[in-house]
Amino acid sequence: MIDVYWHPDCLAHDTGTGLWELPGSWDWLDEPEPHPENAARLRTFRHALRHGPVAGALRWHQGRHATSAELTAVHTPAYLADLQAACGTGELVAIEENTVVGPGSWDAIRAAAGTAVAATEAVLSGRANTAYALVRPPGHHAQPTQADGYCLVNNVAVAAAHALACGVERVAILDWDVHHGNGTQETFYNDPRVLTVSVHMRHGRWGQAHPQTGAPEETGAGHNVNIELSLGAGDAAYQRAFTEIAEPVLRQFRPTLLLGASGFDGSTFDPNGRHNLTAAGYRWIGGRVAALADELTGHGPVLTQEGGYLRGYAALCLHALVEGLLGHTEPLLADPLAYLPDDSARNPDRTTADLDLVRSALREHWDL
Repeated sequence: MIDVYWHPDCLAHDTGTGLWELPGSWDWLDEPEPHPENAARLRTFRHALRHGPVAGALRWHQGRHATSAELTAVHTPAYLADLQAACGTGELVAIEENTVVGPGSWDAIRAAAGTAVAATEAVLSGRANTAYALVRPPGHHAQPTQADGYCLVNNVAVAAAHALACGVERVAILDWDVHHGNGTQETFYNDPRVLTVSVHMRHGRWGQAHPQTGAPEETGAGHNVNIELSLGAGDAAYQRAFTEIAEPVLRQFRPTLLLGASGFDGSTFDPNGRHNLTAAGYRWIGGRVAALADELTGHGPVLTQEGGYLRGYAALCLHALVEGLLGHTEPLLADPLAYLPDDSARNPDRTTADLDLVRSALREHWDL
């Protein structure tokens, strides 16, 4: 059984329309596109879980708004005050190039962070074994003093800080969103109580924009692990990244709580990723994360929703990940892209080179 936490206020964050991620005016557009991070994402994800084959194995709960103390455990009061003021102008406001807020955004921001905390509290208290916070706006790019990459408050970081405040000794955050979790890295970079592991696309021409961080050499005090993979890595490369790097490090760290920053923008054809992960790849990730959490903590993980912008296929990937969390190894829903070859399985040398760079950077901190 998986407990899913969500809050209706997460739908109130209106990101509008326009030509996002490109500079200059977009007045020439006859029909401006909706912002990639929109409420329809969450509705589609929720529909897939409520009506898909896993529905009977899910319990739904409404989350709550985060308190000021919970938010300021990660973000500065000055930043939060400015963010709340921007949300209160009565119109859409661009916080940075890709990130906007509107009249409903402040409630959505607090609901996303608070619902992640509520899911964490449920697992820590034993009321839930595995919990999924199905929330938006996403969070892992949000830094203590600024918004970034659609993210306004760092939900998984707020959940981790809350767990520490509750007496949890060691928290691990495993992030498989296609982009580097730069905000989470910055928050805990020198905190030995928190291990951050990010598996993401290598920055460069087609890579990071949030900003250009995530290199293996960014290890902090040894508890920050960046596993960069070349563009189009695919399922086999992710499996190697987990089994050869992430899992050995997690076993040596032995967290008391495992949190997951769960993004699906690494999926095949996602407009923000193009990393060639399939539903089968996410099913495998769900299975490994559940097994690791049980092995290392004695209970399941807490996951928070991050990216995923090819809405229909991202919802299928979410369903597949939940299948994996529940222990299913075979698909319960057919994958229309299952016929595509996994290029990474045919190009092991590229993945080996990627992972060797990570091993080299981590050699003084971890036995790999």
